[in-house]
Amino acid sequence: MKFLLWLLPFFSLSLAAADWPQFLGPDRNGISPETNLSGAWPAEGPPVRWQTNVGQGFSGPVVAEGKLILFHRLGGQETIDCIEAKTGRASWRFAYPTHYQDDFGFDEGPRATPAIAAGKVFTMGAEGAVYCVDLQSGKEAWHVNCKDKFHAAKGFFGMACSPLLEGGAVILNIGGGDGAGIIALDQTTGALRWKKTDDAAGYSSPIAATINGRRYGLIFTRAGLVGLNPTSGALYFDFPWRSRENASVNAATPLVSGDTVFLTASYETGAVLLRLKEDVAQKVWSGDEALSCHYATPVLRDGYLYGIHGRADPGMQPRPSLRCVEWATGRVCWTEEDFGAASITLAGGQLLILTEGGELVRAAANPKKFQVVSRAQVLPAGVRAFPALAGGCLYARSKDKLFCLALK
Repeated sequence: MKFLLWLLPFFSLSLAAADWPQFLGPDRNGISPETNLSGAWPAEGPPVRWQTNVGQGFSGPVVAEGKLILFHRLGGQETIDCIEAKTGRASWRFAYPTHYQDDFGFDEGPRATPAIAAGKVFTMGAEGAVYCVDLQSGKEAWHVNCKDKFHAAKGFFGMACSPLLEGGAVILNIGGGDGAGIIALDQTTGALRWKKTDDAAGYSSPIAATINGRRYGLIFTRAGLVGLNPTSGALYFDFPWRSRENASVNAATPLVSGDTVFLTASYETGAVLLRLKEDVAQKVWSGDEALSCHYATPVLRDGYLYGIHGRADPGMQPRPSLRCVEWATGRVCWTEEDFGAASITLAGGQLLILTEGGELVRAAANPKKFQVVSRAQVLPAGVRAFPALAGGCLYARSKDKLFCLALK
């Protein structure tokens, strides 16, 4: 890889702050513990620390122990690159062959964001190849081909479940056959721990949460929400929630607050808030008029959701809007029309909104009004992957470049 470095000696960069080791960050909810990001940006936006060319894919970067992991496709190989997060220098590369072809001509790279835990990197490719490699050396520990072993289907856009690491297991929604809709693989060996359901895979990634003293694995499959014991795979409940259209996806990741779980989907499906009581999921409210998120997961702050409402397909009209919605009731507090597709990260009480067109918008997480603090064009158009925020830097990729932006 060719790296282009911008050296800014007047700026002291520290990576001692919290890592971003998995999809949607440390707590898998799009919220960063980073603070002190309120300084004014220059007119051209936050300073660029470094940038590099990248291959195909919608997989977001992850950062841990001072290392950034990028999962992308270069030629005929799905490739895991380890990069020094502070400098942008290449550390190691691991690659394996792929033959994935996108039926819609969008992109033929991996979709799922990697996860890092216990000194290992876990990835899932578009054809269902799951790999575990060493974070320091890039040496393979094990791999499992979910397509071959569990007869996992390709789906509309390939397989796209970002691994959930929970209790020594790798939990994945793969839509496999013979009861392998959801599987758990041993983190150390790759051996199957358990499998559950015949649900087809959605494009949402699983989460784990403790609710009323019980640990849940929560997986939003193509059919709806599945709640199970993440250690044993024992099923607690399932709650059907999907569009009546065949050409539809469940993609946003569930969010949890207290004993309630929020789901959202597009295709006239809409949002629903559920209250969990043991093995029962009770509906609190639902409606398509509140917050229908197509792909991007919203964020929650102080009882209010901030998310992208509406279909995010290229050329779709009207374009999606940005909304604030009250968690407890589904009441729409405000709407910013014609905003477009975007991902939202919450840090220090502020929203970092990265649009598909490459604009970065910093706004107050204010339920009373949409209040922009700063905005700038920071990336080329074609941003689909979720960014990572670690050590005061935002790591974000467009179609063919990865940028490190200094926010502090």
